[in-house]
Amino acid sequence: MNWPLIKAYGEQVLIALDQLLNALIPPIDGTIGYADETLSARCYRAHRDGKAFGKLFMRPIDLLFFWQGPGHCRNAYIKEFERKNYPDEYRGAGPIFESRRGK
Repeated sequence: MNWPLIKAYGEQVLIALDQLLNALIPPIDGTIGYADETLSARCYRAHRDGKAFGKLFMRPIDLLFFWQGPGHCRNAYIKEFERKNYPDEYRGAGPIFESRRGK
């Protein structure tokens, strides 16, 4: 078994579910969830802007992910700008048009 590949797959599935949940929650307080944004990042944006969504959910989400250190939602917001949830191929210099097979 290729465990690093299975782990990477699992991480991508969890991120996709997180982003889907975020996009499906309606913008009740005026905070829209972007399709490529995690729920945690949205909570930070809403909290920063004084919106009810952030006031209600940022602290519980931060507590839920306590093992990632303090300020989980704020850090998730920063990660969106750093493209940390992107695969390495999409954080590179540009598109790759040749096969990477065997590498």
